Amino acid sequence: MQKKLHIRKGDTVMIIAGDSKGQQGKVLLVEKAKSKAIVEGVNLVSKHTKPNAKSPQGGIVKKEAPVHISNLMVVDGSGNPSRTSRKADTKNEKLVRYSKKTGEVIK
Repeated sequence: MQKKLHIRKGDTVMIIAGDSKGQQGKVLLVEKAKSKAIVEGVNLVSKHTKPNAKSPQGGIVKKEAPVHISNLMVVDGSGNPSRTSRKADTKNEKLVRYSKKTGEVIK
């Protein structure tokens, strides 16, 4: 059984370690098995491509590389990075994520 992650696709996150430390971006993809996520505009690498139908010129393309989940922190509604936890929602008894710093629910 795989562990639940504190980050989901569509979350705004801040990088807390590594070369891209301090940058923020939106999560485009989460790889649960590898515990990695691809964040928009963060951890860019240069990829050499051959000419093909999509890019007839070929050349060097900048592309986002995966970042380990442990190096990411969810940004809450006020724009600050915060740890997250889960609690039961009072209205419909579903688990919701909330910010440990401010206590507000993260959507």
